[in-house]
Amino acid sequence: MRDFQRRLTNGFYALVSLPATAMGFALSIQISALSWLLTTRYHLDIHQVGIVWAAGPLAGIVGQVIIGFISDRVWFWGGRRRPFILLGGTLAALMLLALPNIDVIDGILGAGHLLVVATAIALTLDLAINISFNPTRSVIADLTPEGEARTKGYTWMQTISGFFGVLAYVIGALAGNDVLIYAGVIAVFAFSVVPILFVTEERQLQAGPQEGGGGKGEGKTAWGELFRVYAAHALSWIGVQTMFVYIIAFIQTKMDLSADPRETGVVISISFAILNTVGFLLPAPVLEPLALRFGRVRVHMAAVAIMSAGYFAIVSAGTTPLALYMLMAVLGIGWASIVSLPFAIMTEKVDRSRMGFFMGIFNLSVVLPQLFVSLVLGKVILEAQDKSIIFVISGVALALSAAGWLLVREPHAGRLAQPVAGGGH
Repeated sequence: MRDFQRRLTNGFYALVSLPATAMGFALSIQISALSWLLTTRYHLDIHQVGIVWAAGPLAGIVGQVIIGFISDRVWFWGGRRRPFILLGGTLAALMLLALPNIDVIDGILGAGHLLVVATAIALTLDLAINISFNPTRSVIADLTPEGEARTKGYTWMQTISGFFGVLAYVIGALAGNDVLIYAGVIAVFAFSVVPILFVTEERQLQAGPQEGGGGKGEGKTAWGELFRVYAAHALSWIGVQTMFVYIIAFIQTKMDLSADPRETGVVISISFAILNTVGFLLPAPVLEPLALRFGRVRVHMAAVAIMSAGYFAIVSAGTTPLALYMLMAVLGIGWASIVSLPFAIMTEKVDRSRMGFFMGIFNLSVVLPQLFVSLVLGKVILEAQDKSIIFVISGVALALSAAGWLLVREPHAGRLAQPVAGGGH
C-alpha cells in the first residue's frame, strides 16, 4: 500500500475518484449528445429517443446488481473491483467511438434498422458504464473508514467527476458534440485504466461497526432505513432523468431559436455545463462541512427541496436561454447533493463486506426511475401539447423526494464526526 493511500491524503481522494469520473464523463457525453444525435442526425422522434434511452436502465438493472454481487466475492488481477473497472472502462470507450457512427455501423451490418442499431449501441454503452460504475463507487467505500472520511470520499468523487462533467458540456458547446465524443474516448479509457493500478485493495473486507464486526453483519443491515433511502432517492431520479431525456422538447417548443439544430445542442450543452459547475463546486467545500454540522440527511433534503423549486421556476420563467441558464444554477444545488451525499448515507446502513451488492441494489433506485421515465413518461410528454409538463413532473418528483428524506434518520453524531486519519485503509 502506498503512503498516500495509508495517510488518506487529498491526492489519494483525487486519484480514487478518477475511475468514477471516467464513468461520469461517459454518462455526461451520453446526456449531452445522444438525444441530439438521434433527433437531428438520425431523425428519430421523441418517443423513439425514449426507447433508446430505456436500454440504459435495462442494462443497469442486470449489470450493477450482478457485478456488485460478484465483485464482493472474487479476486483476480490484484483486486475485487479492479477487473470490472478495467473491462468496463475499455468497453465504454469503444461504444463512445461508435455513437457518431451509428449509420456507418448500420450500413456495414446491412441491418437497415437504425433504431435497432442505435438501441444496441446505447445498451452496450450503458452496460459498460454499469459494469464499472458499481465498482468505481464501491472501491471508495472499501478504502475509506466510516464517518468523515467516507463523506469526504464521495464529495471528492463528485467534485472531480463534476468538474470533468462540466468540461464535457463546455467542449460540446464550443467545439461540438462530435469533438466531445472523440475526446471522451481518450479520457474514459485513461481515467479507468491508469488510476486503479496505483491503489491497493484489501483482500478481506470486514463488516463495519454497525453490523457488529466479523464480516457476518448482514442480519443487522438497517433494511427499513435502507428502503426509505432507496424510495426517496428514486423519486429524485424520476425528476432528474425527465429533464435529461426530454429537455430538448422543451427547448424546441418554448424558445425562439433558429432552425439550425446546432443552436439547440449549444443551449443543452451550456445548460448542463452550468448545472454541473454548481454540482462540482459545492460538494467538498460546502456540502461536506454543512453535513458535518447539520447532518447529511437534513442537508440533502434541503438541497432537493431547492431543486424542486427551481424546476417550477423554469415552468413559469424559463422560456429564454438566459433564464434557463440562471435556473440551472439553482438546480445544481440539488444535483450536487444527489450525486454525493446519498452514497455516504447509504454505505453506513449496510454490511461493509457486501458493499458491491448493496451498491448494486442502490443503483436500482436510479435505473428503475430511468426506465419509468423512458417507457411511461415518454408517451405522456409526446402527447402533451404544452412541453412545460416536463418540468412540472420534475418539480413534483423532487418535492416528493424531499418529503421522503424526512423519514430517514441521521447517522449517529459520533460516527459522523469520526476523524479522517485511520489505520489500515
